[in-house]
Amino acid sequence: MIDHVSVGVSDLDRAATFYEAALAPLGLKRLVTRPATVGFGKAYPEFWINLRCCMLRVAAESGVHICLRAKSTADVDAFHAAALEAGGVSDGAPGLRAHDRVSYYAAFIVDPDGNCIEAVTFPAG
Repeated sequence: MIDHVSVGVSDLDRAATFYEAALAPLGLKRLVTRPATVGFGKAYPEFWINLRCCMLRVAAESGVHICLRAKSTADVDAFHAAALEAGGVSDGAPGLRAHDRVSYYAAFIVDPDGNCIEAVTFPAG
């Protein structure tokens, strides 16, 4: 249903370095580099970062959040660890989230510009 998503960043080089590390555990790599945008994906760019040089940090109360699918709980763990190592901030440690309809395993990070990114998987059982 959704073909791709993008987030604004204030420093393209810093963000590209951050996302190369954070997205690698999810199987996403840098596929496209242009002067003001970088696209990450598996076979085609699914996740874009776009330079917004005058952008202010995204407000925590903005409610904007992007969730990316992971293959396993180990990949969610690795995403979270890589994002923290690359300069992100945890917004929810990896773990099982039980809800009335479905249980899922997820981790949440905030990138250096304040964008909230989640990695999720749905373990069997």
